[in-house]
Amino acid sequence: MYKRTVLDNGLRIIAHPMPSMESLALGIWISVGGRYETFQNKGISHFLEHMLFKGTEHYSCRGIKESIEGIGGSLNGFTAEEVTCYLVKIPAKYLEPALSILSDMVLRPTLPRTEIEKERTVILEEIKMYRDLPQSYVYELLDELLWPKHPLGLPVIGDIESVKSINRNSLSSFRSNYYTPSNIVISLAGSFDYKKLIGSVGRIFRKVERKEKNTFQGVTENQKLPQLKMFMKDTEQTHLALGFNALSRHHPLKYALNILHIILGANMSSRLFHQLREKRGLAYEIGSGLKRYHETGAFLVHAGIDNYKVTAAIKLILAELIKTTEKLVTGDEFRRAKEFYMGQLMLSLEDTLEHMLWIGESTLTLNRTYSFKEIAAEINKVDREDIREASRMIFKKDRLNAALIGPLKNKEKEISGILRMN
Repeated sequence: MYKRTVLDNGLRIIAHPMPSMESLALGIWISVGGRYETFQNKGISHFLEHMLFKGTEHYSCRGIKESIEGIGGSLNGFTAEEVTCYLVKIPAKYLEPALSILSDMVLRPTLPRTEIEKERTVILEEIKMYRDLPQSYVYELLDELLWPKHPLGLPVIGDIESVKSINRNSLSSFRSNYYTPSNIVISLAGSFDYKKLIGSVGRIFRKVERKEKNTFQGVTENQKLPQLKMFMKDTEQTHLALGFNALSRHHPLKYALNILHIILGANMSSRLFHQLREKRGLAYEIGSGLKRYHETGAFLVHAGIDNYKVTAAIKLILAELIKTTEKLVTGDEFRRAKEFYMGQLMLSLEDTLEHMLWIGESTLTLNRTYSFKEIAAEINKVDREDIREASRMIFKKDRLNAALIGPLKNKEKEISGILRMN
């Protein structure tokens, strides 16, 4: 189903032919992100991602955008904790020019000093914007609790002090250290000639020197008591994020955790949505989420709560989590959660862009690409006991972390008491 090639210098290519499609999605993935940084250069991966759109040896900043958008395509990039990606979605016949542009961005950016200073201002404003959005900033507070004194506990975008310290030399050195063939995966999905693709990638990348893969600082989890961080702000509702250290992307119970997440808070038929919003009207926005990294992870619950009902909402959320450690989930919700997972995955993989993202991230982070059939087989192996086992591993009192933003004056003692009782 998937075609894979590894060049002599270690660069990996993973491709999914979809000959019936008129579109093609192409991504160049780099094994670097926020957790590869230090407290001093925090945000440099994200800063560099921005700068690669500002011009290369063969394309100007405007030329990059016009070359893709002028053929009806779209161009983007993103930086996360363990990956950086540059991507396009284009009409399939324009693979060659798109590959030329993306590869030139990765291999030959000019990093002009005037653009660095302009982009620094843009990123500093972006930091301020997130600080002004409590539904975003609350996650920064939570990450600091989940991974204290570690790069994972800091925002990918960096902070004002670290972004101000980044310069052209540090950007160029960082790119040289991490944008190497052994850290690169090129992923495609759509209509293309694979033999021609390999020839083109080989011509562009084969002379790039092979280097050893880079490493990052590991995580040590030794939390012993529930933790609370509150940020007082005069908001119309209180923003809550609860988090537990959870399972890595390699863990044997990772699929059981996916099903648990769906049952608890991934959709409108989930337990948390039903109990807090539909049944009691305590929150407008309520749901759960997962973070997965190489050796750690997190289970998250997020909510926007009526300012006068914060304690009631927290009690109810924790009660719902604890229930999954005590009793098996029902057969009906277990069946529906499995069907939801597989249905959503199947629908997303019909899109060339989503399929490219799926195989690119998997190949970069796991060095393996799963087919839909393989995932279905793994999901079918999960039983209700696995769900409870995953729940018991995660939902422990000493692993509970809570971050809140809102008009919470004089409520810290009461909320701390709730966290310690559950």
